[in-house]
Amino acid sequence: MSFEKLMLNEKILAGVKAAGYTEPTPIQARAIPPVLEGRDVMGLAQTGTGKTAAFVLPILHRMMRGRRGVVRALIIAPTRELSQQTHDAICALGRKTGLRAASIYGGVSIFHQIDKLRSRVEIISACPGRLLDHIERGTVNLSAVEMLVLDEADHMFDMGFLPDIRLILSHLPAQRQNLLFSATMPREIRALADDLLSSPVHIQIGHTAPAETVRHAFYPVKLDRKTDLLKDLLEKTHTGSVLVFTKTKSRAKTLAGQLERAGRRVTSLHGNLTQGKRKQSLDGFRDGRFDVMVATDIAARGIDVCRVSHVINYDMPDTLDAYTHRIGRTGRACKTGDALSFVTANDGDLMRSLKNLLGEKIEYQKVDGFTEPSVTDDNGRRSSYKPEKPRAGRKFFSSGKPSSPHRNDRKAGGRRLSGWPGRAIQAA
Repeated sequence: MSFEKLMLNEKILAGVKAAGYTEPTPIQARAIPPVLEGRDVMGLAQTGTGKTAAFVLPILHRMMRGRRGVVRALIIAPTRELSQQTHDAICALGRKTGLRAASIYGGVSIFHQIDKLRSRVEIISACPGRLLDHIERGTVNLSAVEMLVLDEADHMFDMGFLPDIRLILSHLPAQRQNLLFSATMPREIRALADDLLSSPVHIQIGHTAPAETVRHAFYPVKLDRKTDLLKDLLEKTHTGSVLVFTKTKSRAKTLAGQLERAGRRVTSLHGNLTQGKRKQSLDGFRDGRFDVMVATDIAARGIDVCRVSHVINYDMPDTLDAYTHRIGRTGRACKTGDALSFVTANDGDLMRSLKNLLGEKIEYQKVDGFTEPSVTDDNGRRSSYKPEKPRAGRKFFSSGKPSSPHRNDRKAGGRRLSGWPGRAIQAA
């Protein structure tokens, strides 16, 4: 199928062509037609499959007709990176339309955003906390919203945003089109979908699992040899851009410094950085000035860097969903990628669940001098990984209680990449 067959406005098709898109991804091909028909949609697809364009394109098409200068489409995302990524997609795909868009999130001046909202935008991409700040100040009017999108809804639950979401919904017109997109669908989000969506079209692309385009290699390693193993792999492996995940902000900073002293072009991304530093770090990673980024899970969503060839779990995440989203930073848009994970005795529970999920796709790699003594895995094959017996009270896979909502989204991640919120899509 071509984009022309979707019967999009010719000015939007011009933006699609300029962006280099040739044919819709499966989620786009299946979601765009019912959205154009005005149906509510619940879309479930793996990360990196093109969900953003699946709702941005029909939003632009609808906004071409009707009133201008009032907010008619609202897209809510959990992190600043994702909000800005959506805003950038709107600007790129709608560059010929004359529509105006704004991106609203915390960590930057609210007064600049107020000025941009006064410029009469039609589309807003926002994080919940800062959007509520504008609602309370009376600096945004949502009474004319016709289309609402909740993007990465499962992550909004993880971050404790659902109370904010429900409060925002109370300020929207009752009659509107609702779209909900997510990579995973825990019970709480399905309940929200049942309340929010009216006779929705259900679309699921693949399974709630890491993308098929990613190879999974696991390196059993002694806890004190992780950094040496990472340096060894970076030295001996042919890579593009490499994204390295750690569990803590301090470890991300420390590890980035160690790699820099070893001669790598490295940057870091974590919550202790100022908004300006985060922008500088991500921009440099995107344009190739840095070939390695060491990050916390703040980078697990909303980062779309086409050159990421390898994701390395220096520290394993706590849940299967977190693993899926980390790994989703590579193997995007049908390209292939590699996921390398450092496994210690503390990761036994997660490894057992990953084995159930991935099956034969798991590859165990032994690097002399770094791994624990070899043992036999459950299928009788030689492996250097020995699963740990479950510890009483350990829970890796329950979603747990949501944390308190992050007002102003200051801990929700993200930053503004380029341009000012509310800049005309018809950029000069």
